Amino acid sequence: MSVRFVIDPLDFVRKAGKHHGKIPLADLARIQDFLYENKGEVVYRINGIIDRENKPCLHVQVEGELHLCCQRCLGSLPYTLDIKTSLLLAETESELIQTDADDTVDAILATVDMDVLDLIEDEIILSLSISSRHNEGECEIHKPESYKPTEISSSDKNPFAVLKTLKKTQH
Repeated sequence: MSVRFVIDPLDFVRKAGKHHGKIPLADLARIQDFLYENKGEVVYRINGIIDRENKPCLHVQVEGELHLCCQRCLGSLPYTLDIKTSLLLAETESELIQTDADDTVDAILATVDMDVLDLIEDEIILSLSISSRHNEGECEIHKPESYKPTEISSSDKNPFAVLKTLKKTQH
């Protein structure tokens, strides 16, 4: 289990804080349902910055390789994480509501005890597709070599031949 890194985001920005680390995928409980396997890790970096408009922001970067579960064939789907986002820190709920009206800005409420691991996990979940799947024709179920043809005997060519034999045995 990774050590939890909890910050006061506004204080983190005031001090121009920087933090980086690695998180094993097994420690990210909320993404387990998306994964085919939970081996590996993600690398993250978080920086506290003041933006051009003199507002506090967290700049978050997350990189890694996930193996998602394809929703079409249930096989492994490699997915490269490369998240780079800036999150405006709203000090109050009303400020957050005002910021939400602007679709060009991502904002979060600056709580005193923000868990960075939860923030990273949120960003990973938001980056994933609703229904992750291979491109058309790449799934195992679409490959003819994954199916083995079965031999059909001459009596089985007629699909009703089985019913005919059942009828004879019941009388």
